[in-house]
Order: sequence, then structure tokens, then C-alpha cells
Amino acid sequence: MMAMWPKIVDWKELRFGVEIEFVGGNPESLELLPGWVISLDERQIDAQGMESGSELKPPPILWEDREQIQIMLSRLREQGATANWSCGLHVHIGLEPWGEDAVLPLIDAALEYQQTIQALLNTSEHRLLFCPPVTPDMRESYIANPSDEAVLHEGRPQSHRCGINTAAWFDIGTVEIRYANGSVNDEEILRTIELCLRFVAAKGAGRKLSTDPLKMALELEAPIDGYPSDLPPPQWYQERCWLEEALIPILTPLAAELVPGGEIHHIVPVQDGIMVAIEKSGEHLFKFVLKPSAQSWTVVRQVES
Repeated sequence: MMAMWPKIVDWKELRFGVEIEFVGGNPESLELLPGWVISLDERQIDAQGMESGSELKPPPILWEDREQIQIMLSRLREQGATANWSCGLHVHIGLEPWGEDAVLPLIDAALEYQQTIQALLNTSEHRLLFCPPVTPDMRESYIANPSDEAVLHEGRPQSHRCGINTAAWFDIGTVEIRYANGSVNDEEILRTIELCLRFVAAKGAGRKLSTDPLKMALELEAPIDGYPSDLPPPQWYQERCWLEEALIPILTPLAAELVPGGEIHHIVPVQDGIMVAIEKSGEHLFKFVLKPSAQSWTVVRQVES
């Protein structure tokens, strides 16, 4: 069977999607263009620590269809939606021209260029939880067992997908680039999409690129700046993250008893204890309020979702 990679493809002929996370607005009443989706179960965090906003996604489109993005962003902004430090921007690029033959080259591209893409997009440090690096061990696992499991990161549920996420091929036939910070600005989002399209097209053609961010952008003829800004989180959110990191090793055994096969998604203090949200693959979050004693932790109640 003839190999499909490498192959030269015009970046404008690649289909793509984008996940636009935002806070505020009124997502339940947002008027959608045909094929567009609002994921009401994908909430972000507002300045008060409350769930807010949603995630907006188009159907697979081409660069020539980008006006759809501008229309939907205008509708979002008219509702008062914004992007804050809790939001990200994820770009999916369709791999139809190359098929599965592109997955291993993209793993290799991630190993060589992931830090370059991260630097070019100026990923906020606190958002690296959502876009961990591809590792050489993943490459070896993929060669031994070509599957999505081979290229998923171990750890908390929100850390399973790498910054250059080739596991998306096995789900929806794409590679996902997850490094961009959140934005509802037309130009920032379109610049990010263009960079991702040009990068995937270049690696699909087997091109060698510089690992210097500025030089790579110039070689790709992609924008060198104007990407979504790095927005630092508030102090209370950083403190929440530190609390989570301290408690996860302690609470992991109990979480495994409460939800066999589950993983701790997040931990927050509540009035009557510590709420632990546990995610099991393919299922919703299971939430329990726990309270410590001198000897152990006890379950105060289960929170209805």
C-alpha cells in the first residue's frame, strides 16, 4: 500500500475546527450558525471562582470559511462574553490528506518543536496542566501499539491530552494543538489557526523547520506575534492549585475506593469540608465532600451533579 506521508498540501485546503472557551455571556441563548455547537457542559471559571461561559465550536471548515468565526465571535462579544485566564483555545487540523501515516511524524514533530510552538503562542504557565509535553516514552509506546492510549499523558484527567495531541486522530481524525491562551478577538484567533494550519502542512510535507520561535514563524510565513495574551490567574486560584497538588497524593486512594477507575479532577474547599471531583472515563464527574480527622478522611456527603 502506497504511503500517504509525506505529501505537499496547501495549508488553506486543510479542514480545521477550533474550540473557543469563554466566560460570561449567555451561551444558552446564543444564536448559532448551521453546524456550530455550544458545549454547555464545558464551563470555565470567572473572577469569583464560579462556573461561567462555555465552549464554542464550528463544524469542520476551510480557511476560506473563516468569516463564520468572525460572525460567531461578534455574537459572543455582543452578549458580553470575554476570555480570561481560565480559558484556552484549541485548534484541530484534519489529517485527511495523510491519514494515520501522519501520526508518527507528528509525534516526532512534537518532540522536536513543541517547546517552539509553546513559546511562539506564549502559553500561560498555569495552563501547562492542560497541554503536557509529548515524551520519548510515548513514541516508543506508539510504535509498539499504535493507539490513542499510547499518546495520552498519565495523570489528572485534564492532563491526558498533550499540547500537540495526536490522540485526536483516533477520535475525530485530527491533530489538536492546545497551547494557545483564550481569546474572543478575531485577529488573535485567526492568527493562531493560521499558524497551526501552516505548521501541520509543513510537517505533512516532511519539511525541516527551525526550533527558534521567530525563525520558525518566518519559515512558515506565519504571523510572528499578535497571538492571545498570557493572562495571569488571580492569587486565590494559584492557592487553590497548590492545595490540590498537596492533597491529591493523600486523597487518591480514597478516590479510587469511591469511584473505581476514576481520577481526581479537581479539589475545592466548601463550607462543610473539602469537595473532591472524580472523573471516570466516559462518565460525568462524581463529587464528594470529605472531612479530615486525626486518623482518616470521612465522606460527609455526595454532591448531586
